[in-house]
Amino acid sequence: MKAIVIRAPGGPETLSYEDWPDPEPGPGEVLIRVRAAGVNHLDLFMRRGLPDVRLPVIPGGDVAGEVIAVGPGVATPLPGTAVIVSPVITCGHCRWCLAGADNFCPEQRQFGRNVHGGYAELCVVPAVNALPKPENLDFVGAGSLPVVVTTVWHMLAKLARVQPGETVLVLGAGSGVGSMAIQVSKLFGARVLATAGSDAKLERALALGADAGINHSRQDIAREARRLTDGRGVDVVFEHVGEATWEHSLRSLRRGGRIVTCGATTGNRGKLNLDALFWNNTQILGNRMGTKSDLLEALRFFADGRLHPVVDTTYPLAEAVKAHQRLEAREQFGKVVLLP
Repeated sequence: MKAIVIRAPGGPETLSYEDWPDPEPGPGEVLIRVRAAGVNHLDLFMRRGLPDVRLPVIPGGDVAGEVIAVGPGVATPLPGTAVIVSPVITCGHCRWCLAGADNFCPEQRQFGRNVHGGYAELCVVPAVNALPKPENLDFVGAGSLPVVVTTVWHMLAKLARVQPGETVLVLGAGSGVGSMAIQVSKLFGARVLATAGSDAKLERALALGADAGINHSRQDIAREARRLTDGRGVDVVFEHVGEATWEHSLRSLRRGGRIVTCGATTGNRGKLNLDALFWNNTQILGNRMGTKSDLLEALRFFADGRLHPVVDTTYPLAEAVKAHQRLEAREQFGKVVLLP
């Protein structure tokens, strides 16, 4: 098969399009013909070099495709089934997995990081990770969803517990998680303030359902967030940018507000005034991915049309370098997807 392989850390040019041995499903596994593979910022970090990544590796945590073979002991899904792959492999029998909190599994591994992923024509996954694709989603849309939806649903539904009538500040509306967070927040009945670096991206955020936009390239995020809430501050900040926005995010919150974060694309250092933290009853909620049940719950709303994939651009697998360059230039709105 053809695959994109990272053999050494570096820039986009280190993504190697090459022949790779066809994988075979083992016990409890299925073989998938990959029809679409979303590109995530984690892929960029991996390519640049992460200490826990063993090279060579095929990146790609997002996979949608068709089951073409099954290993011993697999009853479902059957060959021919269209699937979306839940992006984290867990043991299935520890106390966390049995409690439905498999994102805490001490043996967890992630597709495209610790296990060969979706930047390939074929991939092997545990059968329990191959979830039925909603019929109304095409493969491109489905391939854009797993990492983003699992993460966003866990952050807003399980951790922040967004309520109707609350105000959510979504940072980086043009990103995969940002564009999805707008939709999920509106699904829960919240008012959404969205930030982006250009008016064009803000227009798209408003079209997705955001109630107001903040251009962070020329406006102070916290000042605008407070102005738009009559000085009160927002109930929830959806944070994934990190160092560049951390202080703005904290200053945007009302007393008793909560900030939920899943990333630090601009750096992992953020100042924190401890007096202000306890005086304002601020809640800081960290999130690492989510659970299989998060993805399953969210897919119901894609099946009935209340949530929609946000796809920016598609590229042939052989042009993965261009896909990474687009993300690094922050030109996208929504997800970039590779087509093997």
